[in-house]
Amino acid sequence: MGSFLAAFQNAFRLEILLLASVTTIFLQILSNLANDYGDTIHGADSPDRQGPTRAVQSGVISLAEMKKAVILFAILSLVSGILLLFFALQDWKLFLVFLGLGIAAIIAAITYTSGKKPYGYAGLGDISVFLFFGLVGVIGTYFLHTLSFDWSILLPAISLGLFSTTVLNINNIRDIDSDTKAGKKSIPVRIGKKKAILYNWVLILTGNFALLGFAYSQHAWWALSPLIVLPFMIHVGLGVSKSKSIDPYLKKMAIATLFWVVSFGLGLLIFS
Repeated sequence: MGSFLAAFQNAFRLEILLLASVTTIFLQILSNLANDYGDTIHGADSPDRQGPTRAVQSGVISLAEMKKAVILFAILSLVSGILLLFFALQDWKLFLVFLGLGIAAIIAAITYTSGKKPYGYAGLGDISVFLFFGLVGVIGTYFLHTLSFDWSILLPAISLGLFSTTVLNINNIRDIDSDTKAGKKSIPVRIGKKKAILYNWVLILTGNFALLGFAYSQHAWWALSPLIVLPFMIHVGLGVSKSKSIDPYLKKMAIATLFWVVSFGLGLLIFS
């Protein structure tokens, strides 16, 4: 999304897209591995847990091996991020600022469920996902392309943050029972399943309303192309509301978010 927005401002750089994508993938893998490690230690990945089998929980990978994998992908994320900043920035002060953001992203990925006081167990995961998968990811990538900031990009960044938070919320609704037993006070555990489902609808609909705001403010009606994905997102919302098996809708929401971004880019390339 950050790269599409940069292209909208005629400031797209291919090397920034590639390196930002690689860094994001490494951070995502790091987050998943650290989550597997942390939830096993803190008891959230018990035999009663729903959803796909986790590597450490099932015994496929030992805790020691998973810890090494976490360290490896933390290093890969850092190296990839430094390369990204090297190609994007000439100002050493900006370099240090973005390096700090990158290190913060690595720490956030690891400490979500790992460490003595994982913030995911205090119900702060939604805020972290909104910030790093939305605002920081989109605005940061846009800045690395353009070396500038535009207030209008906040709206698409907010959309992505809300949709990413939706994925986490669906995951946490699925895991309410096991998280409650483990003392993991996620948002659904704190407010209950019914309110968590309502919260899910708010995330989906507000993310799409932010898109409308961007299209209107920029007179960029091609930006409405992602609305073709809205019926699919509504399908996800209904599934989470009514289905007993919630896990498939987690994957569907993640895919819908990807299609949402791609359709935004196609609208830009075709109509702008």
